[in-house]
Amino acid sequence: MGPQHAEQVLAIYQLGIDDGNATFETTAPTWEAFDRAKLPDHRLVAIDGTRVLGWATVVPVSDRCAYAGVVEHSVYVHPDARGRGVGLALLTALLASTDAAGIWTVQSGVFPENTASLALHQRAGFRVIGTRERIGRHHGAWRDVVLVERRSPLVNDEA
Repeated sequence: MGPQHAEQVLAIYQLGIDDGNATFETTAPTWEAFDRAKLPDHRLVAIDGTRVLGWATVVPVSDRCAYAGVVEHSVYVHPDARGRGVGLALLTALLASTDAAGIWTVQSGVFPENTASLALHQRAGFRVIGTRERIGRHHGAWRDVVLVERRSPLVNDEA
């Protein structure tokens, strides 16, 4: 994912925002803000010709060294490309990338109403950790968030 994809990536993000069940955000950021926040080694786009079908990225959960191997991810698929395996392909590739980098936990928060995203995450090997009830307000209403995580099978439990 690079600046050449910016317009389409941000348009897909805005479509997800407009659906109302993807994020607490209300508008897509500028490319500069988006680019600055995402880890550069874990940015993926699914492309059909010149059309971006979807994207996936990660951000660090914390700058504390104890959490160096924990990231939060986002995956968005254009509405026209949903149900075609794009999300699973993106998540699978993202997990291969984070595993190779020694990242031991990939997590995300999903609105419980976003059943397609929850099913996608289950297919990709994520598990539900719990629900943060009324964690934030979105368009004037309290929203719950289901926490999902995937632990890398490459993590060595021996210290």
